[in-house]
Amino acid sequence: MNNTHAWFQFALFLGALLLLTKPLGLYLMRVLDAHGGTWLDPLVRPIERLTYRLSGIDPEKEQSWFGYTLALLVFSLVGLFFTYFILRYQDQLPLNPQKLPGLSAHLAFNTAASFATNTNWQSYSGEATMSYFSQMVALTIHNFTSAAAGIAIAAALVRGIARHSTKTIGNFWVDTVRVTYYLLAPLCLMFALFLVSQGIVQNFSPYTSATTLEGATQTIAQGPVASQVAIKMIGTNGGGFFNANAAHPFENPTPLSNFLQMLAIFAIPSALTYYLGGMLKNQRHGWAVWSAMALMFVVGTLVAWKAEAAGNPIHHNLGVAVADGNMEGKEVRFGIFNSALFATITTDASCGAVNAMHDSFTPIGGLVPLFNMQTGEVIFGGVGSGLYGMLIYVILAVFIAGLMVGRTPEYAGKKIEAYDVKLVMLALMVLAATILGLTAWASVATWGTAGLNNAGPHGFSTILYAYSSAVGNNGSAFAGLTANPADGNPHWNVTLGIAMLIGRFLMIIPILALSGSFAGKRLVPASAGTFKTEGFTFVLLLVGTVVLVGALTFLPALAMGPVVEHFLMSAGNLF
Repeated sequence: MNNTHAWFQFALFLGALLLLTKPLGLYLMRVLDAHGGTWLDPLVRPIERLTYRLSGIDPEKEQSWFGYTLALLVFSLVGLFFTYFILRYQDQLPLNPQKLPGLSAHLAFNTAASFATNTNWQSYSGEATMSYFSQMVALTIHNFTSAAAGIAIAAALVRGIARHSTKTIGNFWVDTVRVTYYLLAPLCLMFALFLVSQGIVQNFSPYTSATTLEGATQTIAQGPVASQVAIKMIGTNGGGFFNANAAHPFENPTPLSNFLQMLAIFAIPSALTYYLGGMLKNQRHGWAVWSAMALMFVVGTLVAWKAEAAGNPIHHNLGVAVADGNMEGKEVRFGIFNSALFATITTDASCGAVNAMHDSFTPIGGLVPLFNMQTGEVIFGGVGSGLYGMLIYVILAVFIAGLMVGRTPEYAGKKIEAYDVKLVMLALMVLAATILGLTAWASVATWGTAGLNNAGPHGFSTILYAYSSAVGNNGSAFAGLTANPADGNPHWNVTLGIAMLIGRFLMIIPILALSGSFAGKRLVPASAGTFKTEGFTFVLLLVGTVVLVGALTFLPALAMGPVVEHFLMSAGNLF
């Protein structure tokens, strides 16, 4: 870790993220206020109004939490079926110069569920499976809509906390339209143009056949890549146009593209903390939430970096030069630090893009992204999902603080009651039970172990990682898992698809119910016993709540996977 350039880049990344947070947060406040003005209004407002007229949406009519939830579920279900049928019949649709066939039923279900839930898990090789039409119409549209829906849910929860004595939390259709038109589309247009300048391809040409120096024929895949990479990162989607994802030179060719792609993953989640502070009229609280996220991010990055820089002790014992640490599965042009940093960022957020293979990380290096996902990916997290996931922990932390002093806890001037705590625990328990239950099943089932390319604790970690990624709506994976086997066994695709749907919607429903509960409460005046949700004490309590809930829930599974593998590796065993 004695790398001055890496330390400088780390400081530069944190500084750039901090500088982006306030201006983007202020812009989000305007976007998520249906009557707020933005500099795009002259161009976009007529399109927005036309969309409402054509869709029959009344932008002035707000919804209860139940109506908001129903709109979200219907919207997501329609999108899921739309994507499923495109993937099944892509061979009969245009923009398929490679004449790629339609997907099997279980792979189409897995992929449709994946993109509808902002997971973007890929049981397929993009360049060998998806037509240009499928990539752009089925998948990229979901990259926008699922990201917009996540931000809308976060806005609805914040509104519910900020409001009082009311039954409405906003309008799902208006929130989704405004986020797409005023935020995601313009940001992605600018970012895509930058990516093209870095060498990322953007065309509709058939794949190119080239003759290598040895005389062999090589197929060079290409297509509309830059436009999809832009929303992949900004919307924390993660699904790569190519199987190698951000390790592929056509998706991530330069150090500058790598740096800005990482920054794009965190930009909106970071800005949403400022939006939180602004809506609650308490920016110190917003910055406290940001500080808790940043603290966990820094610690995770340093642990992963240290583990990868130390390398494999077995190599030391064999006398192999390991001055560069563990370079297995990493691109030379990025190196160890950028690989560890990218892995930490993409699993802190629910992104799933990778520029190195997590399967090749050391056990402790691989434990960091695994644990990041098991926290619910609230360390900045996905667009929207990071904030509403962290607010679950905020409410739980304030509740614990109230128990310590023996009084009814309050958050944002409202009492946290038994109903609210039950909703919080329901959201947390559903995720943990799904991850651990499906991992246990796959670990002992023939179909589960048949998909593994690794044995022992590393194989167990692969299964645990897959379901943590699916339920956490992350989408990254250890490379040692064949989820779409050649024999057509559907178990992995089906169970992972179900896990993604559970992780998205069975968490969202109690969160929106919580928003409705808070919106209906009356304000109570602060007193000497009110726990302040800003400052160093609150930051430590919030971090402790996130870490302890994750540790107490998943520690036994982690002990059987990466922890025991670390000790066995130190004793000279590999898997």
